[in-house]
Amino acid sequence: MKRQSGPFMTIIFACAAILASALPGTGSAFAQGKPLTIVVLGDSLSAGYGLPAEAAFPAVLEKSLKARGHHVQIVNAGVSGDTASAGLDRLDWSVPEGTDGVIVELGANDMLRGLDPAVPRRAIETIVERLKARGIPVMLAGMLASPNLGADYGRQFDGLYRDIAKKHDVVLYRFFLDGVAGETNLNLPDGLHPTAAGVGVIVSRILPTVETFLASLPKR
Repeated sequence: MKRQSGPFMTIIFACAAILASALPGTGSAFAQGKPLTIVVLGDSLSAGYGLPAEAAFPAVLEKSLKARGHHVQIVNAGVSGDTASAGLDRLDWSVPEGTDGVIVELGANDMLRGLDPAVPRRAIETIVERLKARGIPVMLAGMLASPNLGADYGRQFDGLYRDIAKKHDVVLYRFFLDGVAGETNLNLPDGLHPTAAGVGVIVSRILPTVETFLASLPKR
């Protein structure tokens, strides 16, 4: 067969180069594909109350995960003032189709209002059940009751996250504010919400658990 040359071969080589750039492992933007989309369903603690958007928990978590080689998008679905029941009420529109996983950070406002722990327990468990029914894996970011609410209240409230995680086999991070709660220099003047530095501490401590959660997600 006569060997082709000139413009014809130039077009062939150009098409081959374009095709190769779209194949996995070529180093192109297509090689990594669509990022994992993780929604943080929470209240003001994860929403970033009093902070610029880039200093909020979801944004800082995304940056930290990307620095560790994870191809992720962390969506901020935190609403200040939300109780666990309010989070349940907006669950369907806060977690759209195509979400790969959800970090649930709810319950702090229930505790601060002294609500019966049975109320957030019921709401958080329903959130887990509904997400799992949609095929969306869940990670729970727990909360601990303030000591001034009493030991009995603390036992009931603190245990709800552990019980739900065990019953539904979901990843649990015991205390979202670990290392930050009660630390004046890591909280805003209200003593309740983390500063940017406080968010940094939260992310550094929760990161290994989030990576465990990511590793448990179904492979595409």
